[in-house]
Amino acid sequence: MTKTSKILMVFTSAATTETGKPAGYYLPEAAHPYYSFVQAGFHVDFASPNGPHPPVSKGSVEDFKDDESVKFLQDPDVTNKFSKCKTLSDVNPSEYDAVFYVGGHGPVIDLSKDPKNAELVSAFWKSDKLVAAVCHGPAALVQGKDSNGESIFEGKRFTGFSNAEEKAYGFPVEEIGFWLEDRITELGGKFESADELLQSHVVVDGKLYTGQNPAAAKPLAERIVKDLKKQ
Repeated sequence: MTKTSKILMVFTSAATTETGKPAGYYLPEAAHPYYSFVQAGFHVDFASPNGPHPPVSKGSVEDFKDDESVKFLQDPDVTNKFSKCKTLSDVNPSEYDAVFYVGGHGPVIDLSKDPKNAELVSAFWKSDKLVAAVCHGPAALVQGKDSNGESIFEGKRFTGFSNAEEKAYGFPVEEIGFWLEDRITELGGKFESADELLQSHVVVDGKLYTGQNPAAAKPLAERIVKDLKKQ
């Protein structure tokens, strides 16, 4: 009998940016991967720094009206998972085959600095588990360390929301504290991106799985499903 894979989806708890503008998790970057995982028969749990009911980006709700995004907000199973959303300190990494960090500007604000999240990322990595993040989600991985105490990004190829995309959409670095491409490159990561802004791009380097932007959320999840099913 094939083992059912278990995935932990981690959400930001940051409802606002450093200057008080709306933040939260980005709807399609949660909805599209979630349904890819569930349709593959995987078990999915939710977690966030503050536990139940992490805030959603209102802008993403307004901008994304596709079937899965709309369904996600109304789905009783999703609502139940959000009501039971674990705090990071309640997560046991040994129970999961992979961790997936949902994007939105929020992860840069809280998860990138959260000491419990630093422990969580490092624990998944040191246990040779699949570690994934989309768009601004890789910001949640910046404190992750390998067994030698080095950044998990050292020498690794990665992608995420690019500086060019940040500039094109007029989001100043002061709003969130740092731009993902710059920070992870400083940690030894090798940034890659699509040829065009907001075009899907997925990078897999060993057990590090990253997606560039909202368009990459579903392709990233589908690659995770494919690879976990091989295990």
